[in-house]
Order: sequence, then structure tokens, then C-alpha cells
Amino acid sequence: MNRKAFLIFFLVTSLVLPLFMSSPVQSAYLSFSFTAVETDKTVEIRTKTFPANVDFVAMMGEMGTKGVKGIEVAKFNSEKGGTFALKLDIPEALYGRKEIVVRFEGVGGWWTFNTFINDPAGTAPDGKKVPAGSTTSTTVKPGKVVPLFTIKNVDPGKTVTISTSNFPKNIDFTAMIGKADTKGIKGIEVGKFNSADGGAFEATFNIPEKLQDEGALSIRVEGTYGWFAYNWFPNKAGTAAASTPAATSPAATPAKPAVVKIPVIMITAVDAGKTVTLTGNDFPADKEFVVRMGQMWTRAINGIQTAKFTSDSSGAFEASFEIPEELAKNLMISIRMDSTDGYYSYNWFWNNSTTK
Repeated sequence: MNRKAFLIFFLVTSLVLPLFMSSPVQSAYLSFSFTAVETDKTVEIRTKTFPANVDFVAMMGEMGTKGVKGIEVAKFNSEKGGTFALKLDIPEALYGRKEIVVRFEGVGGWWTFNTFINDPAGTAPDGKKVPAGSTTSTTVKPGKVVPLFTIKNVDPGKTVTISTSNFPKNIDFTAMIGKADTKGIKGIEVGKFNSADGGAFEATFNIPEKLQDEGALSIRVEGTYGWFAYNWFPNKAGTAAASTPAATSPAATPAKPAVVKIPVIMITAVDAGKTVTLTGNDFPADKEFVVRMGQMWTRAINGIQTAKFTSDSSGAFEASFEIPEELAKNLMISIRMDSTDGYYSYNWFWNNSTTK
């Protein structure tokens, strides 16, 4: 497939599949609130959107720590998930503090924290008395590792190779392939794997025989504890019947199917309300792209222009872009890159700083 043919094919798929070139999404994020406090004794909590059947550790710590490496106060399983009540003992080491941080960390990368007033007349972490009526702002910081994967390459009608990022550790996944408009839901099972150490790795799956002649396909991975991610890829398998050669003629050597590449962007870091850093792969060379950001679910179409850049011959890059002031307080933001001759790619990100 030559360059021009690829461009034509890419433009066609962008017209017939405008809803399917979406990045994988997560199903929920964690949050919780405080319902009652007995100074230096207990705090009562009500959760929201917790995942089902996940083992959690509850910790408490000083203001400014986000509860990281705090004092362990309880362990529990979220059972059915969603909304439920908890009552936690305040550790003696934090008695007298005006504000205390509560943090939850769960198997598979789940985490969140929040702050409550323990003693309105209490002390700060440095032991000094806090003036009555003064307080720091209390902000819930939901978090979760967001599993993502991109299509590394396709052997049309035969195999597809994916490259993952941010996968949780030691989770059993099932991979499925289906038609392009299904997001892979209830697709044909093509493999099982364990994410082992998580993070980034590659996996190759056979394209099911029933789908080998489809023009485009979805691939989805689903894991225990509700983890999932999906993407799609063009699959241009040859369908023309070969003519029978004459007895005296040598058989023609079939052409090797072309590997189809799609420009993709992946989020690597976020400085909440300020910048987002991403990497790009398989971009066409020497093309000027406009970078836009917009509301979630818009795919950043007609979004706020934030930058322009020109791709080089490597097809790969890493760049940071400023988050527009109008979107600085949004929980989720879409980001998109468009070239004047039809190439495009988009993704989305949580507007939370990536450092826990």
C-alpha cells in the first residue's frame, strides 16, 4: 500500500468510524466524604463509586502528606462496591491535630484521599496552634491507574499486536475482538493473559476467522475487579479469489500484506490545571498539526487551540502543552491533533497531577 493509498484509506475510516477511534476509558473513580467526627477518637466515612471486591488499606497522616505512608488504621474489602459506611479510629500519634488526612489504597492501583477537621482548636503538623476559624482547603483527589493500549501493528486478517501502558499489576485479562462498532463488547475471545508487573508490555492476538475480511475491528481487554480498555484498528484482508494459473505457468508469489499504522497519542504526565505531557507514535512525517483541548466526550472537535507543531521523519515525539484557563478546573479533558490534510488523533486525561 503506497503513501497515497494509505491516506485515502485513513480518510475513509475516519468518515465511517468517527465514534470508534476513542481511547480506552475507566469505569469509575473513587471518592468519599466525612459524616461524623469524634475528636481524637473516631471518624465516620461514606464512600462513593468504589469498585467491587477490592482489598483496601486505610491510612491516616499529617496535612501535606496526602496520607502517603501514613499510619495504617484498618483493612477491608469493598464487597459490592459503590456506597457504604466506615468508622475508623484516629491513631494516638495524631491526637490534637486540627486536620488529618485519610487515604485509601487498594489492590490493582486504586487510591484516593481527603481531609477532615479533627479538632477546630488543634495544632498544625509543626505542633503550633492553628488560629481559630482558619483552615486549609479540603479537596478530594480521586485516583486510579488508567489502563491504555495502542495498536502497534496489524497483519491484516491474521494478527494484531497491542502495546500497553499503565496496566495494573497481577490482573487476569481476557482479550476479545469484535466488529468496529461494538467496542469489543461480547466479542470473540482471542486470548487470556496476566499483567504480571503491569505497566507497559506487548501482546499479539490472532484475528478470528469469522472477522478476517472485516474492514475494521475492535479489540477489548477485560480483567478482574472491573478493569477494561478497548481500541480499534483497520483490517484490510485480501478477499479477491486467485485465478488458476495455466499448467505451464509458474504460480504467482502472493504480495505480503501491508502493515497499517495509525497515528496515536498517549498521556504520560499531568500537572493539574497547568500542563499535559504526551507521546505520539506512527505520525506521518513533515506534517503540521494543530493541538486543541475541549470538554470531555467532545473528542476536542472545534476545541480551544493550544499549540502547533510539525512532525519529523521518526513518527514519534514527546511534548507538553498548556491546559487552557477555561478548562483548568475540569475533572476530565479531551485533547486532539489535526493536520490540514486529514490526519488526526485524540485522547483524554484526568486533570489530576500524576504524582500521588
